[in-house]
Amino acid sequence: MSFHGASVWLLLLLPLALLAWWRILSPRRRATIAYSDVRLLRPVRGGIAARLHWLPAALRMLAMALLVICVARPIKADEQVRIQVDGIAIMLVVDRSGSMMATDFRINGRPVDRLTAVKRVVRDFVRGDGGALVGRPDDLVGLVAFARFADTLSPLTLDHDHLIAAVNAIQPANERGEDGTAIGEGIALAVERLRDATDRLGIDDARRIRSKVIILLSDGENNSGDIDPITAAELAAAAGIRVHAIGAGTDGRVTAGLTPGAVRGTGGRGVGFDERGLMQIAEITGGRYFRATDSESLRAVYAEIDAMEKTRSESRRALLFTDFAVEPFSWRGWPIPPLLLPVAALLALELLLTSTRLRRLPA
Repeated sequence: MSFHGASVWLLLLLPLALLAWWRILSPRRRATIAYSDVRLLRPVRGGIAARLHWLPAALRMLAMALLVICVARPIKADEQVRIQVDGIAIMLVVDRSGSMMATDFRINGRPVDRLTAVKRVVRDFVRGDGGALVGRPDDLVGLVAFARFADTLSPLTLDHDHLIAAVNAIQPANERGEDGTAIGEGIALAVERLRDATDRLGIDDARRIRSKVIILLSDGENNSGDIDPITAAELAAAAGIRVHAIGAGTDGRVTAGLTPGAVRGTGGRGVGFDERGLMQIAEITGGRYFRATDSESLRAVYAEIDAMEKTRSESRRALLFTDFAVEPFSWRGWPIPPLLLPVAALLALELLLTSTRLRRLPA
């Protein structure tokens, strides 16, 4: 417990509480009776009232002391820190077409397919890897995956464990009926999810959406869906959404499921992507286009995007005062009522006693 700096000097008035003893110590206030010989009164014992004649003055003195403490404003100051976050809403749009099974990427020296490499880097982008990727703990992040059709695998959320589970669950489109590359529909669905989430969230004092971003990754050419990628990019631009586009894969055309340069018999599929189209999407929306030809360059791309799209946070500090004169508190685990309450109780008790059992005769 401490005292408010502007009123702590009022504690200097505490000695005034001793004036309550004036009722007892002042000779003019004592009732006296002239008696010839006081030895005759010695056998007479005083009653309770006589023995407690000091109690009203003590009650008043204690009440005055507590009142002085109250006007000196005993307080407890609690610092409250409020973090205001201007976060970013990010929709990850990932190609899961059959061409993403081309094994032209490596992890720890071991050949892996593109989708496996992408899933690993996306996980680190969201959670951080202790290095260049610091993670997005304060951002809403969602996930759309597309092949012939686009699907929302995770809405925009701060529950990044749920999001990572959705990333891990992405499977390539192995069936002929679901395979394809609907880039336009993937972008359009992400735009819709960003609009829905930010409209529903509104403006909150503690968490505000600073910007909306789509990170599109594809290794193919748009060959499915009813929405052209350029039309989808224009929708994103109209909604104030930037699209960063990533073209994934080695130079030239790679046979799906095989490493670069491998030979496959009849039935093999050539794989390439529309780099010019991805550049146009990024340019229309004010985003950037990146090329990733291996796991290291893919990680570097996401690290660059991570550095570009910064979340801003601001600390606001406030002091909250608990005024013990009017608010209850605890002292060493004991609950103490507001100090003004004992003051009122002590004065009331003094008034009661001086009006009844301890009433004094007028001088």
